[in-house]
Amino acid sequence: MEDPKKKLQEEIAALDYELHNELPREIRKARAHGDLSENAEYHAAKERQGYVNARLNQLRERLAQFSMIDFSRISRDKIGLGSEVVVLDLAKNEQLTFTLVTSEGSDAAKGKISTGSPIGRALLGKEVGDVVNILIPGGTREMEVIKLTTIHDLEG
Repeated sequence: MEDPKKKLQEEIAALDYELHNELPREIRKARAHGDLSENAEYHAAKERQGYVNARLNQLRERLAQFSMIDFSRISRDKIGLGSEVVVLDLAKNEQLTFTLVTSEGSDAAKGKISTGSPIGRALLGKEVGDVVNILIPGGTREMEVIKLTTIHDLEG
């Protein structure tokens, strides 16, 4: 499983560099053009600076939350964060594989779904053999958990 903490740290480093190196240079360059009231480059750089600052605060807060996750408390026999789950869509008789990740790591095209998504929330705490009704746009899907590999199995 890709380390979501590392991904956050990389984005923080990139935005921090932009905030403290690139944007001040752009603002100085735009100021050199004179009248700031009609200076589009200056206003764009200042707006970007505000956005980057806000995003950095969000990411730092999220990183602090990650530091509080106690992986030893994640179940070893039920679906939880980091679990790889194979389900059978009972209506379509089709097997689907999902990996439950944090919102930062989600990529539906690759089967990585957030624990906060409708499917992720429905699967949390379930075991092999459980049938889950998942509310999705357009109705409900019934899925049976047929295989489970927890984060602990994956690490081992």
